[in-house]
Amino acid sequence: MAYPSDSRETSPQRRMGRGKIEIKRIENTTNRQVTFCKRRNGLLKKAYELSVLCDAEVALIVFSSRGRLYEYANNSVKSTIERYKKACADSSNTGSVSEANAQFYQQQAAKLRDQISGLQKSIRNMLGESLGGINPKDLRGLESRLEKGISRIRSKKNELLFAEIEYMQKREIDLHNNNQLLRAKIAENERKQQNMNLMPGGGNYEIIQSQPFDNRNYFQVNALQPTNHYPQQDQMALQLV
Repeated sequence: MAYPSDSRETSPQRRMGRGKIEIKRIENTTNRQVTFCKRRNGLLKKAYELSVLCDAEVALIVFSSRGRLYEYANNSVKSTIERYKKACADSSNTGSVSEANAQFYQQQAAKLRDQISGLQKSIRNMLGESLGGINPKDLRGLESRLEKGISRIRSKKNELLFAEIEYMQKREIDLHNNNQLLRAKIAENERKQQNMNLMPGGGNYEIIQSQPFDNRNYFQVNALQPTNHYPQQDQMALQLV
């Protein structure tokens, strides 16, 4: 009867898997040289990737067991070593690297505050404020910048106004065309109505010709007028006794 532990030890996947290597000196010279070449190339590749991806200054120096030198630096090994020595000296003088970093960030914050203060002062000067301590040369430069800005603003405003005027002109043309179309339809309807009234049995009334448009572009509507004119005695005979 085989136990599960025995089956795991004899499993093909177990034999093919990559096991952990004990970190100690490799006694076999050939294996040690092969391992050195593989891991050296991997280390150089990682140093290159770190310098490119993180924009870091990297310098790598490797000596083989035979004394052969292998190195990589994205800037210069010598300059990187000098920078390392300076950083070590500065850290020993200030006490720690963290304090040096804090000092660096404080300097950067002070520079940013100065830049913000300068921008705020420039904005106030553009608005015509805080002009007491400005010399005539700076005032002329400020005036020139303001004139250029006003010129660009006016150019943009005129561009928008011209576009709006062009749109309104096109709108006016469309409305005029629609008005002409409506007038043509109204005239057509009047002609049809006149032809109907002139037909036999249409009555003893004739339609007075339409008057021209008034000042509001509306037709003047007039009542129908009788065409027969009766004598005076006929009108008297129709009166009740």
